[in-house]
Amino acid sequence: RRKQKRGRPWTASIKEGKGGRKRGVGRGEDEVGRRNVSWSFERVFAGRKRRSGEDLRRFVFEFLLDERPTMGSARIVAEERGPRYSLIGHEGAVRCIEFNEGGTYCLTGGSDRSVRLWNPKRGALVNTYMGAHAHEVRGVACTSSNDRFASCGGDRQVFLHDVGTGAVVRKFRGHEAKNVNAVSFSRQAGDQVLFSGGFDATCRAWDCRSNSVEPIQVLRDFRDSVTSLAASGYDVIAGSVDGTVRSYDVRTGKAVTDTFSGASSPPVTSVSLSSDSQCILVGVLNSRVGLLDRASGELLAQYHGHKNEEFKVDSMLTNDDAYVVSGSEDGKVYFWDLVEAEVVQTFEVNRNGAALAALAWHPEGEVLLTAATKGEIHVWACVQ
Repeated sequence: RRKQKRGRPWTASIKEGKGGRKRGVGRGEDEVGRRNVSWSFERVFAGRKRRSGEDLRRFVFEFLLDERPTMGSARIVAEERGPRYSLIGHEGAVRCIEFNEGGTYCLTGGSDRSVRLWNPKRGALVNTYMGAHAHEVRGVACTSSNDRFASCGGDRQVFLHDVGTGAVVRKFRGHEAKNVNAVSFSRQAGDQVLFSGGFDATCRAWDCRSNSVEPIQVLRDFRDSVTSLAASGYDVIAGSVDGTVRSYDVRTGKAVTDTFSGASSPPVTSVSLSSDSQCILVGVLNSRVGLLDRASGELLAQYHGHKNEEFKVDSMLTNDDAYVVSGSEDGKVYFWDLVEAEVVQTFEVNRNGAALAALAWHPEGEVLLTAATKGEIHVWACVQ
């Protein structure tokens, strides 16, 4: 149902997944390759004896060239031999993953207070940005020109970085609670307007061209923490722990509130848009993902089968809007057919059963990125 409502903030919150043991920092591409070879030997040849005179070098060569067998049409990700690469560098849990506009690079942020720039196609670390954050990084966003990116976390601040030099161009202060959960650029405004949302139950708009320390707009309609943001045109869509999805037109000030039916709406953990921006995919904390019509607020479909009852878990649509993809607290990735709302593929990422919270789908559908519990980001090949 839709409604307009204001109220006082309350204290409910969403827990964050726990990180694992620390890993080394700054391993090169060759080490990533060698690690995958060793891992693939253990997986493929586990449980059987090596035959006399058997040469395993051909398997290694084919594995590194990604010569995978043809999968059925229901397969979206070729997971049978594991990830193509493992991006190793973060120490502790990875909280957020974001591709740049063309999908050539990706940004990741984590509990080690760093933002890292990767080339996921080569499995290479391009740059590490440290020093800005004193606490964990919870959200990142990149401009369409790829020259700047924004990051947020447990600092009550939003940082605007220069990609080339690594310098912090701007610091946006104003959030009243410790954690800032999400950031998103307005493409319609030429990436000069940046939105942020956090634990202080507000969504704030910042002018990236101005030297003013004050936000240009503060949206205070939420009754609890803002968990996720998505900008489209002059609108910003925000999900909140209060169980609402609010859409704002920043030019006119018009606000529309969508809630799931029931006595109490479950907390919203993620919001994302379809490729035509006509639908909103909403992840909620009752092991459901809902597809909303943006114009009418009608619930078009619901997707279930995964587990999401405690942590903030990412969910999104594939680049062609054919499938819904989501992480899960059982450590797996789930794919649903958009129309039929049936699970068409699932595979395990975290073998210890730890929650899979952060993931990202390539803008052109080439790879899927998933965050593991020990600081790695796995790169999975997609079936063409």
